[in-house]
Amino acid sequence: MRFLSKFYIDGFILSILAVIAVASIFPARGDAAVIVSWLTKIAIALLFFLYGARLAPNEAIEGLKHWRLHLVVLACTFVLFPVLGVAAHLLVPSVLTEDLYTGLLFLCLVPSTVQSSIAFTSIAKGNVAGAIVSATVSNLLGVFLTPALVILLMNTTGQARVDLSSILDIVLQLLVPFFLGQLIRPRLEDWLARYAEPTKLVDRGSILLVVYSAFSAGMVEGIWHAMSPWRILALLLVCCVLLALVLAATMAAGRAAGFNREDRIVVVFCGSKKSLATGLPMATVLFAGSPIGLIVLPLMLFHQVQLIVCAALAQRWARTAP
Repeated sequence: MRFLSKFYIDGFILSILAVIAVASIFPARGDAAVIVSWLTKIAIALLFFLYGARLAPNEAIEGLKHWRLHLVVLACTFVLFPVLGVAAHLLVPSVLTEDLYTGLLFLCLVPSTVQSSIAFTSIAKGNVAGAIVSATVSNLLGVFLTPALVILLMNTTGQARVDLSSILDIVLQLLVPFFLGQLIRPRLEDWLARYAEPTKLVDRGSILLVVYSAFSAGMVEGIWHAMSPWRILALLLVCCVLLALVLAATMAAGRAAGFNREDRIVVVFCGSKKSLATGLPMATVLFAGSPIGLIVLPLMLFHQVQLIVCAALAQRWARTAP
């Protein structure tokens, strides 16, 4: 890694690109896909357990109290993104087809990621407690807000409904491990203070598992072959521009709100990302009978772009942290 840093090549970014290459050649299918899915869930649960064990209870409580931070993140997720999504209709039909625009608007309506938002905040040495609360609240509210926004802004063939199983998944996979970590914290506090590598390893490992799982799913579904290469490149460019606009807006919002460095990192990472894990199941319900592959393609592309770009940002901010 030190050798690569001399040439300004980040080893973590290379790892993500390598995982994408492996998923393109050897995608997880059938039982292997099930195993990868479970490994990803276990890694995310372990990640939240370690966060719970590392965070002092008073820090967790302060994260809950920071309502201004959470409001800014929610505004970016459920106001800024939808506005940009509606404005993107100007790109139809010259750049985007109707199906691709439907997918682009849909990606603007889904909640923020949880695992990668918090992992990148941790890598960048931001306010992890604030990120945990913001990302979790975004996903809990997204169960209700995303279907409501879809009904308001889009025509769907399915029936938008609140999926209570999503709430149960969030509680079991994220909150339960976190509170278990809080309970066992006195036993692990000294060990974790001496050895920071376990959390760092789980941070990066869980992100790589998410990348492999998502890209494998795209390969198995064959959605990368459903369009011409130039149309995919055009969509990729649109996703890059969308992410650049949101990153600029979240950075400006953090400064305008007067947040410190740690809180500005939370706004950027929690406010700029969209959840593939939440978006895919919702799409199958809301767009039943429609070309799901094309509709979720913008979300899948955006997901890959956001991970690569935010990984680079997190590593850069980690190096410049005081």
